[in-house]
Amino acid sequence: MTKDVWGRDDSAHPPEWALLEKVLLASLVEQRRARRWSIFFKLLAVSLLIMLVVLFTPQEMHTSGTWHTGVVKVNGEISADTDASADNIILGLDAAFEAPRCKAVILSINSPGGSPVQADMIYREIWRLRKLHPDRKVYAVISDMGASGAYYIASAANEIYVSPASMVGSIGVIMGGFGFPDLLNKLGVERRVLTAGQHKAIGDPFSPVKPDEKTYLLSMLEAVHQQFIAAVRQGRGARLHETPDIFSGLFWTGDQAVTLGLADGFGSAHEVARNIIHAPELVDYSHEGNPLDHAFKKLGVSATQGLFQGWQASWHFTSPGLN
Repeated sequence: MTKDVWGRDDSAHPPEWALLEKVLLASLVEQRRARRWSIFFKLLAVSLLIMLVVLFTPQEMHTSGTWHTGVVKVNGEISADTDASADNIILGLDAAFEAPRCKAVILSINSPGGSPVQADMIYREIWRLRKLHPDRKVYAVISDMGASGAYYIASAANEIYVSPASMVGSIGVIMGGFGFPDLLNKLGVERRVLTAGQHKAIGDPFSPVKPDEKTYLLSMLEAVHQQFIAAVRQGRGARLHETPDIFSGLFWTGDQAVTLGLADGFGSAHEVARNIIHAPELVDYSHEGNPLDHAFKKLGVSATQGLFQGWQASWHFTSPGLN
């Protein structure tokens, strides 16, 4: 004698009963599974909400009521699509200056430079904030490297501090590329370029360099270089000890930079906050864009970004860079 799932005599019921019981049991199992998934997604949503609240809560709310030192990081290449973009750094600076208990701001710099446009935008914003808040100073602290565009930014600070072994300076402008004027002929390939405007193909790697175009590019680089020099002179003033090489593009150790007046002294961010600003608590106001975008960047570039970078790498010359 067989029993059904309820322990009853199976022979007492027609086959339809057994089928109905199986359907009901399957429905109960599915409902339990759906409830478990519902609870999981609700917990996940709450966790994400808490994370977003923490990420977007103003930094000063995480501190005590004492005065603190704001920190804005300038790390890596200075470019429109990196964490060290003008947009991100300016947002960080604005947040630090708006914080009521922020006594001074440290620009924590570790960068080889980058776009002169982005660097100049940050430079001018620092000066604007300094004039708007004359009682709140900006200190640039260079760790491993503060070169080229990064030094351009640092020169807007009230004071610059370095490590004796830091790499500092490189006050110059560069435009790079490659030339292959004879390669296509050797391969038997005909180059066809049509332009409206006699200099539209300037810098074409498969054409010989024209003397007048080379002169034009050099004059453009010199104009950007003079802007860089003027910015450094404005920021450093009488502290700068000019030599024939100081604006040549050379870079120096932190020790040499202090001697040349490119920096004011030695110290880390913690040392400057503790010994000079006298507000040892550091609060990071750095802005890194959308936190989800930043998380994806940690995993790797998107397919679209990868394609763009591939196209960019194939372009015939790089734009002027302070590096």
